[in-house]
Amino acid sequence: MHWIDWTVMLAVLGGIIIYGMWKTRSVDNVRSYLMGDRELNWWTIGLSVMATQASAITFLSTPGQAFDDGMRFVQFYYGLPIAMVILVVFVLPIYYRLNVYTAYEFLEQRFDLKTRTLAAILFLFSRGMAAGFTIAAPSIVLASIMGWNLQWTIIATGAVVTIYTVFGGTKAVSVTGQQQMLVILIGMIVTAFLIAAKFPSDMSVGDGWAVTRELGKTDIADGKWDLSNRYNLWSGLIASVFLFLSYFGTDQSQVQRYLSGRSLKESRLGLIFNGLIKIPMQWFVLFTGLMVFLFFQFTEPPVHFNKANLTMLEKSEKYRPQLDDLKQQHTAVFQQKQVEVKALVSALHTEDAAQIAAAKTKVADLTAQEVAVRGQVDDLLRQYDADNDQVKIEPNDKDYVFITFVVNHLPKGMIGLLLAVIFCAAMSSIASELNALATTSVVDIYRRSLRPDAPDKHYFGVSKWLTIGWGALVICFASVTLLFENLIQAVNIVGSLLYGTILGIFAVAFAMKWVRGTAVFIAAIVGEAVVLSVYFMDKMDGKEDLGFIWLNPVGCLTVMAVAAVLQFFLPKKLEASA
Repeated sequence: MHWIDWTVMLAVLGGIIIYGMWKTRSVDNVRSYLMGDRELNWWTIGLSVMATQASAITFLSTPGQAFDDGMRFVQFYYGLPIAMVILVVFVLPIYYRLNVYTAYEFLEQRFDLKTRTLAAILFLFSRGMAAGFTIAAPSIVLASIMGWNLQWTIIATGAVVTIYTVFGGTKAVSVTGQQQMLVILIGMIVTAFLIAAKFPSDMSVGDGWAVTRELGKTDIADGKWDLSNRYNLWSGLIASVFLFLSYFGTDQSQVQRYLSGRSLKESRLGLIFNGLIKIPMQWFVLFTGLMVFLFFQFTEPPVHFNKANLTMLEKSEKYRPQLDDLKQQHTAVFQQKQVEVKALVSALHTEDAAQIAAAKTKVADLTAQEVAVRGQVDDLLRQYDADNDQVKIEPNDKDYVFITFVVNHLPKGMIGLLLAVIFCAAMSSIASELNALATTSVVDIYRRSLRPDAPDKHYFGVSKWLTIGWGALVICFASVTLLFENLIQAVNIVGSLLYGTILGIFAVAFAMKWVRGTAVFIAAIVGEAVVLSVYFMDKMDGKEDLGFIWLNPVGCLTVMAVAAVLQFFLPKKLEASA
């Protein structure tokens, strides 16, 4: 990487970190450290909430998702505005009225200590795993593409975030999240313009959109009912509502952001802002992925986007000849497809339906050939993996598409800015997660059950040490985490395995006033067992019959149903004690 890129990247990251530490230099008590004195305005809340959700995985993985699968992933977010309206109307007023540090304090007031502790532990487990992915995912991709040492990339990313999170607590997370989100948005917008500038002179962005539409990559509304389809209107408008209600309403990494608002009105506006802006932002990130797809229709892409994987095959005497042959096939197919894509653009200009249909058929056939060649490279990687016990290879290279374009085709300075975007996204999410993990550990476990009567200074110190401890634990988890599937799907799968159960506990608390603590505690255990059973049984035949997003309503509705039934059968004496 050129020194200009290093300068840009370090200047952006260093400036944000120094700004956050300066803004939080007066934090000296546990309430300020964990709640930020509740002085944030609505746009800081909104940007901080967006930054917490928009991890580096979003900006590494989502463009690759669009490159491979088009725009349909945006349907995943259609339920977000619905969830935001429900939260600002029904949930936020209760949290503010009770003046809680964490969402789980409410559960003890509504049920009992064991239910609060169970929900807190489920959160700590799910968010701790997700934080490991948040560090590991960009570190693995960047180390592979840039040639950096993976272990040191993970340690450096985790350590830097831990330091400024320890220094300033939740306020540092919020004020730096605002700056990080602005850097992310600017970086992505500039990147989209630079990609468009690299199109052939006789092709406009409108032409490119028309080409992707003809190739079936612009669909953003699939109304077909299909539970195995992860991304369609039904999963977006039904199942994702459950996921977003749980994430924004019960996950402390998000709850802590809007509980830091100076008033209920500011927090409501912050969440509504997030609900309105998130879908267009995600659409734009996917659109950038489509732009990269179009760029690689006229500039030959690598036969496999993970440079480290290709290097291993190139150094192998056994597999190098086969790889060279596949590269030649890939080049031949690309050259033919380039001609046919240009023919498709010309046909679209003349609006000749017959020529459009013929060119589209040829492009589709050549694309299938290209996919087949790339699949053979994946097979070579699997064979190499089987021959080498010391090496673990992930053939899926979708997550490397965008960073490959950034490193190889953007001008000096922009590479540094885009790497800063990726690290900003990682830092904002990791900082929020560490802060939330420490807050829940202190408030819901340590102060409530282990040291209930210690002075404020003691909890302030413990909060900092627990932030350091969680930072070290997450770095260790990230160090042994292996990439699977598509990164953004991996994170959502981990969340879906636990979020439904947590949401079910809160749904009972808000909507089923006759249910007591023991019933919902048992129901939560049953609900989580059902979710895990459904997920792993569905995987046994090697194909997915139920999209993972549907695990959220399965978990929530199971908890609610079992709790309702149990409440009628529990002995009155046990019910009274709960």
